[in-house]
Amino acid sequence: MASTFEPPFAALFRQLESGLLPSTTEHYERGKTVFFPGDPAERVYFLMRGAVKLSRVYERGEEITVALLRENSVFGVLSLMTGHRSERFYHAVAFTPVDLIAIPIDHMEKAVRTDPDLSILLYQGLAARVLQTEMMIETLAHRDMGSRLESFLLVLCRDFGVPTKEGVTIDLRLSHQAIAEAIGSTRVTITRLLGDLKKDNLISIYKKKITVRDPVKLGQRFA
Repeated sequence: MASTFEPPFAALFRQLESGLLPSTTEHYERGKTVFFPGDPAERVYFLMRGAVKLSRVYERGEEITVALLRENSVFGVLSLMTGHRSERFYHAVAFTPVDLIAIPIDHMEKAVRTDPDLSILLYQGLAARVLQTEMMIETLAHRDMGSRLESFLLVLCRDFGVPTKEGVTIDLRLSHQAIAEAIGSTRVTITRLLGDLKKDNLISIYKKKITVRDPVKLGQRFA
């Protein structure tokens, strides 16, 4: 299992494999909830495969995406960081099929005390998520849905992009509905806007994977 993850987490995953840190592996299909706002914060999650969407649900029923987490991310750590047990603040949903490692927060607290470097890694993970949240807020600030989509694609290029000879391929299989849900649009609108970008030769799509041919040129459309 340890080889799946990046080196900074090697010490943690050695503990997982040796059984020193009790954990469970969980699988969620796309659209399934990992936890709801208000759920007790009892476990810390490490994302092994796929992408998880974190969002906030407001009184009017509006749901706003605040982050898209990629493989090797950690989430559900707020109680661990503050030292106070709390309820979940976000709605965590599988944006793609995902595999997670779930660790009871009591055991994670003991592991952090045993290996102080883990606390640094957790803070680094939290800082990375705050940065992405800021980027998502900037994306959703665009009132024009075309600009919002283009900004969102650039966020995905940054966090999930793989350089190819065609451009930057977003390493996620994205349905039009999933994109619409992430940026507060509709599937029909997203289908039309993606079609426009394809006609302008700014993107290509193959097996639900989007390739942005020139991220700089795409960014200039709404800069």
